[in-house]
This record gives sequence, C-alpha cells and structure tokens, in this order.
Amino acid sequence: MFWVIASTVVAFIMASIMIVIRLKASKKPASVKRIILPPIFMSTGALMFLFPAFRLAWIQVIEALIVGIVFSILLIKTSRFEIRREQIYLIPSKSFAIILVGLLIIRLILKIIVGGTISIGETSGMFFLLAFGMIGSWRLAMLYKYKQLEKELRVPSS
Repeated sequence: MFWVIASTVVAFIMASIMIVIRLKASKKPASVKRIILPPIFMSTGALMFLFPAFRLAWIQVIEALIVGIVFSILLIKTSRFEIRREQIYLIPSKSFAIILVGLLIIRLILKIIVGGTISIGETSGMFFLLAFGMIGSWRLAMLYKYKQLEKELRVPSS
C-alpha cells in the first residue's frame, strides 16, 4: 500500500510540474526539438526492463501501449498551434490541467485494480509503457501538426 500512495504522490507532483512547464512553453515559439525531446528523455526509463522483476509478457506490452494511445486522444485533441509573428506557438488549452488530472486519476484506479493481480514490478513496467504510449503518440501528433503549420509559413502569400 505504501508504494501505491508514494507513486500516486509522485505522479501528482509530476503532473503539476508538467502543467507549469506546458504553460511556460506556450510563451516561447515551439520547435521540433521541444516536441520530440520529452519522449526521448522518457525512453531511458525503458532500462527498467533489463531487470527481470519489470519484464512483461507481450500481451501486457501491447495492452499498456494501446491504453496509452487511447489516453493520448484527449491530449491530441486539445493541443493546437498558431502562427504569431512568423513563428509557431503552442496554444495553452484551458482543459489541459483537467484532462491531465483526470487521466492521472484513471491511471491510479487502474493501478489499484491491476496491482492487485500482478507484481509491483510488472505494474511499474505496464504503467511506464502506458505513459510512454500516451506521451509518444501525443508528441507525434503534435509534431505532425507543427510540420503542417511550418509548411504554411514557407508558402509565400499571393
């Protein structure tokens, strides 16, 4: 039970930090680097799978990634860019914080349900993959939207 509470507190702290970072990021122009670096940095967490306690069956990997991708749909729908002063900016969504906290609560409920049937290592591995699937697909969608606007910037006005 301690680990569930500790991981929940850490998740809420991380979500709060993410909200603050996202709000600050909207004041600066977006870039490909700013879009793709978070999932790249997060991918180092996959080193946990070197240890047997965190290894998953392939079905668990697929399940976690699919749930993560489904969770990302709300984030993808609320992430929009706009062109200001010949640069591309991420528009801060008023619902971003609510969506993030809602997803966190759903993850917590799932963690309690799943954690009762599989080991803490497997649960950790599954929720890492869920988060990676969510952030990775969200960032890929953001990159696509960014590139579309970047093309508009390059097209000369008639």
